[in-house]
Amino acid sequence: VQLQAFGGGLVQAGGSLRLSCAASGRTSSSYVVAWFRQAPGKQRMFVAAINLSGAGTNYADSVKGRFTISRDNAKNTVYLQMNSLKPEDTAVYYCAADDSRFASLSQRLTRYTYWGQGTLVTVSS
Repeated sequence: VQLQAFGGGLVQAGGSLRLSCAASGRTSSSYVVAWFRQAPGKQRMFVAAINLSGAGTNYADSVKGRFTISRDNAKNTVYLQMNSLKPEDTAVYYCAADDSRFASLSQRLTRYTYWGQGTLVTVSS
């Protein structure tokens, strides 16, 4: 599975962006997809995850109520809608996938086998 994240850019605080994560290769809808982010000098942190059907989601406390993860299995694409952006949301955002049999909405980096290249989101104050 190859993942490609795109949609990042520069936005003012309070603005919105939508990130996309497109999957190719040995794809199927039978995997959990998550978004992580890494700010300069900091560890990569969990943002959100979505299960196979799209009905199950998990969010980091810092983004609850502002970010929404969704997926379109027909397009092999997962989205992260980011609203009310804050300067502290500035980071490189990565999408990741877990296609194991017991995949869950984990917040742990090590659960995810496949990673995209990252897309930079910069929020100016």
